[in-house]
Amino acid sequence: MLETVQRRGRISRVGIARATGLSRTTVSSLVAELLAEGVLTESPGDAGRRTSTSGGRPATPLTLNPDGGGVLGVHLRHAGIRVLFTDLSGGVLGERYRALDVDHLPDDALAYVADTALDLVAAAGRDAGRVFGMGVAVSAPMQSRSHTLRTPSVLADWSGVDIAARLRERIGVPVHVGNDANLGALAEWTFGAARGADDLIYVMLSDGVGAGLILNGRPYEGATGSAGELGHISVIDGGYVCRCGNRGCLETVIGARGLTSAFAHTRGPETTIADVVALLAADDPGARRVVADAGHMLGRALAGICAMLEPRLVVIGGEVAAVGRTLLDGVRDVLAQRLPPAISQGVTVTTGRLGDRAEALGAIALATHSTSAHLLTP
Repeated sequence: MLETVQRRGRISRVGIARATGLSRTTVSSLVAELLAEGVLTESPGDAGRRTSTSGGRPATPLTLNPDGGGVLGVHLRHAGIRVLFTDLSGGVLGERYRALDVDHLPDDALAYVADTALDLVAAAGRDAGRVFGMGVAVSAPMQSRSHTLRTPSVLADWSGVDIAARLRERIGVPVHVGNDANLGALAEWTFGAARGADDLIYVMLSDGVGAGLILNGRPYEGATGSAGELGHISVIDGGYVCRCGNRGCLETVIGARGLTSAFAHTRGPETTIADVVALLAADDPGARRVVADAGHMLGRALAGICAMLEPRLVVIGGEVAAVGRTLLDGVRDVLAQRLPPAISQGVTVTTGRLGDRAEALGAIALATHSTSAHLLTP
């Protein structure tokens, strides 16, 4: 129910019942408890402008109460950490980012997360007792039921590390862990470019490459939690060795490092994604070629997925998405060439709206949904 309110922004009790399939009696009971807890709030100012379909009492819309509490969200990237503190509606109350070799420094990474989370809550002047949970987005496949890292993990130094338990002990709130691409999809679906779309693919192009799926209005993780590992599809025989141990994975070609390494000969090894964006703005032919090729490569990887799943929307997010239209046009061109018109004409390719915050905001959404039961526990 909270997920429905979060995604719709504001919705009546009747609307919640229709969207969730819950009975009106159940919805009324749950709403009463959440209103009493201060998690939901009514918007009586809108009631006079709304009419009941039965001619009775106007439906009063409900929203998540921004003052009702807070949620923490974390994105453990391969090379950095983002920590967000938001109110229940997703409004950002505090944010910090630190560059760090997360892959090889699990103890340092978790210590930074715990200390920073507590600092953000204190700096926002919020009651620590009203922080309902923390979500953590991790750049690795997860076990679908336990939400722990798959073993063996592409993050070798994190094997055996219980992220949720370690942070729960330090911070004292429920902690829920998920794959970052899956949570990026959840974020864009809940807060961003994919609101209202029930079938979509979110592609995260950053240090790594991953995909998150929303199918038939629900997140889809696969039988074991590894659905969407787009970056580890082999696309070049005998290519560079990937962190997963295979050669020629898509990540080694269109991930941030793979993309910028194409400029090492002409621009030097320190080229960044921001440099590539600047070169595109200056209409540099080499940058156009490299980014267009990356779009074509991504389009080929997506074509088979789109043919099988027929999504309405493909959302491109992550750091590399900043290169913009040239990349998207490359994806669109290949999908138009390789998909039947009946499918390709129904697929929209767009950039995400949440930028670098997407995965951390997805962790916020995960924590909001996963900890809601604690609010109703007697």
